Amino acid sequence: MLAVLTLSFDPVVVLSDTASVRLETIALALVLFVGLVLAALLGRRVAGPALRTDDLIFMVVGSVPGAIVGGRLGYVLDHWAFYQANPSAITDPAQGGLTLTLALPLGMLTGAVIGRLLGAPIGRWMHALALPLLFVLAGGKLAGILGGTGQGSPSDLTWATAYAGPGPWGSLAADVPSHPSQAYEAIAIAVVLIALWLVSHLPLIKRGDGGAMWAALGLWAIARFVVGFSWRDPATIGVLRTEQVVALGVALLAVAGLAQRARAHRRVPASPVAVATLDPEEAARAEAEAAIDQASDPDATLA
Repeated sequence: MLAVLTLSFDPVVVLSDTASVRLETIALALVLFVGLVLAALLGRRVAGPALRTDDLIFMVVGSVPGAIVGGRLGYVLDHWAFYQANPSAITDPAQGGLTLTLALPLGMLTGAVIGRLLGAPIGRWMHALALPLLFVLAGGKLAGILGGTGQGSPSDLTWATAYAGPGPWGSLAADVPSHPSQAYEAIAIAVVLIALWLVSHLPLIKRGDGGAMWAALGLWAIARFVVGFSWRDPATIGVLRTEQVVALGVALLAVAGLAQRARAHRRVPASPVAVATLDPEEAARAEAEAAIDQASDPDATLA
């Protein structure tokens, strides 16, 4: 059965005889910009003193090295047989690419390190960034449709997609009707975003100490794991692709992060005298938790 949806357009915008830009790149830049604006706005709504926008910018820049290293590590694991035989190619930027599953947690790690060096309240920033991050991930996958990036395995389903024209497209054999895996993942992440917003009143999510981010990370990893069954990558462990296994590891990491947040909350002293003995960030967190717990306004939960 031929693909019902055949996409035929030029994915490149020609700016001049010597300059051009891909539609996917333009869309991704817009998604990132909107995500940063949302993060800055939500940073002003988190309980406690308003979060500093300059801290956000530095943390985003600081997340780039971790994302690159994580993305490359994930790609190497995904093509381990080749890199085992050609170890010098691991650090060759002209060979291969990056993957997302490890790029996200390692990018979060290096961004948090930069934030810690700046003295930023990491827990509160993790709370503020949870929903904007999911928005960026979903929007980024939708942007991939404009470049033919992330096409899944060949399919004769009625909603399979194919790309006509010379491209260049982001997937090999883009003219072959295939699962629109990038669209699947965008929809799955949108569901995760809505679900997280709906449960934002739960104590573990609303406290503003990072629980929302751990929940977002775990749910995103599970969504990515499920969508992975439609990918083109060959199965390496049973019916699972390598990156699906990595996604399960990320999900377990998120569960551990949530459990740690739950234990930390039980240890936080409740009295003003006890709170005064905490370091500044822990004191702000404890005061924010108390304010949220006492609030009845729905806006006091995850923004």
